[in-house]
Amino acid sequence: MTGDDFGHLAYLLVILVFVGFWVFGSQRQRVSKSIQHLAIWGLIFLGAIAAVGLWDDIRSTVQPVQTVMQDENRIELPRAPDGHFHATLVINGQSVKFIVDTGASDMVLSKQDATRAGLDPDNLPYFGRAMTANGEVKTAFVRLDEVRFGSFTDRNVAASVNGGEMSGSLLGMSYLNRFAQITIAGNKLILTR
Repeated sequence: MTGDDFGHLAYLLVILVFVGFWVFGSQRQRVSKSIQHLAIWGLIFLGAIAAVGLWDDIRSTVQPVQTVMQDENRIELPRAPDGHFHATLVINGQSVKFIVDTGASDMVLSKQDATRAGLDPDNLPYFGRAMTANGEVKTAFVRLDEVRFGSFTDRNVAASVNGGEMSGSLLGMSYLNRFAQITIAGNKLILTR
């Protein structure tokens, strides 16, 4: 908490004390009602403190937005509530959601996303191997005709299709290396070309 936060908290405590004195002073005859009102005001006060303290988290959860800064040649990705950075790319004309994974060597498509991008995952040669947290999986090397990420368009992009079950696609270093700079600042991942 910063000095401003302590100042706001002190201000709210002063208001709570005045409200409490007013409730007890105006309701002397009915002490049980006064205690009930005080409890209600206390809950309202705690709710206000929680809302103020969590406002940035609430705002970023409700509206996490992938931002493209065309004049600066950069893309900003907000950190999602799950702690990861998610990106939406257009592959062969179809939107595909990725988890940005700097620990992954390749851009890896799930079978479902490969199908969405116009590939036939059931007829791909799964000759490659990749080590994952769940063990070794078979992969198929593919070339994507067109990949658009914000205002950036790349053609003939190398990627892999995961032969196993995968909940989503991974945006790994084979694609991220196209950016000159990858920066994490606060709750944003900034990709600059």
